[in-house]
Amino acid sequence: MEQVTATVKLKPGREKPVQDRHPWIFSGAIRSVAGQPAAGDLVTIRAHDGMWLATAYYNPHSQIRARILSWTEGEEVGEAWWRARLQQAIATRDALNLAPQTTAYRLVNAEADQLPGLVVDRYGDYLVLQALTAGIDRRKELLAQLLLQQVPTTHGIVERSDVDVREKEGIEQTTGMLAGPEPPQNMVVQENGLEFVVDLLQGHKTGLYLDQRENRALLGQPRFVQDKDVLNLFSYTGGFALFAASGGARSIINVDSSTQLLEEARDNMARNFPPRAADEYIAADAFRQLREYRDRSRQFDVIILDPPKFAHTQKDVNAATRGYKDLNWLAFRLLRPGGFLATFSCSGLISSDLFQKVVFSAVADAGRDAQILYHLSQGPDHPTLLTFPESAYLKGFLLRVI
Repeated sequence: MEQVTATVKLKPGREKPVQDRHPWIFSGAIRSVAGQPAAGDLVTIRAHDGMWLATAYYNPHSQIRARILSWTEGEEVGEAWWRARLQQAIATRDALNLAPQTTAYRLVNAEADQLPGLVVDRYGDYLVLQALTAGIDRRKELLAQLLLQQVPTTHGIVERSDVDVREKEGIEQTTGMLAGPEPPQNMVVQENGLEFVVDLLQGHKTGLYLDQRENRALLGQPRFVQDKDVLNLFSYTGGFALFAASGGARSIINVDSSTQLLEEARDNMARNFPPRAADEYIAADAFRQLREYRDRSRQFDVIILDPPKFAHTQKDVNAATRGYKDLNWLAFRLLRPGGFLATFSCSGLISSDLFQKVVFSAVADAGRDAQILYHLSQGPDHPTLLTFPESAYLKGFLLRVI
């Protein structure tokens, strides 16, 4: 069992979110700290009148001072506790029955799995762990050993804690092996029967954008793409393109700012399909490329907009909404009548309602009409905790222009 080192008392009236089982406690909610807890130490959370509320781990360097682990008074947080929470998360994924058609998926989704700060993705026989907080960073070796026990087919565990959020926690970014030998540089995984090459140690994020798996499969259905001209913006390693090809797309243009990622997309396409002469791979800024197509009166049947996060902090929100509107406005201008637009935002600070308003503004300014066919979000291996709405970060729409 780990020892609780301090008691954190909240200001009057600030206990309600904790009682509602929201896992974050911000610095502004804290009245006092009895003791001198170091980053990652366990602390007791109490209301201003001393009433017990929760057990959390603490970080004096973060705006999110405490992340709650248990709302059960007297529950011991130690190796057995971490093992049980991992078992719970893994059982949730086992119930999805993704294998053998899919061998890459999220195994642990941080706060949404009541394991704040811990992300684990599975890629075949390897696991990729991200320690997003000081509390998880202190326990990552223990967690790696517990994961090896829970997933006995694992050959190795890669750490990809090279994320900006660690700086807010006062810890440095790091990568490397937590257990086992290094994975092959060009590791092959499957997603709904299609093959992707991933680089777990050097690739972006943990190898693939796993949260888009369900949306890629939807967009790959022949009813949307068969014999259609597809424009895939922010194409990364070609995930949406591969599924469009599987659905019979006539031509696919992949646009990304990285020539390396475009080469990987080209290689992934060649791995799965015979040569496709009509496809293009264009290294360009997506905004400029859209404007170029507009100026040339180029038209498409399907456009996919899956940009990176535009809003990292609250002060970025206004600029982000302008960026999203510009992208969608341009896309609406380029779609043929009856065409489809799949548009996304992965910015957690942009709510689904706000994103819909942005897309509405874009279609109005473009002088078009569009119907929402599907509300899109992350897949079920990236669950959303009802008491933690922040875990619903990916939102999108599949629209039909009429």
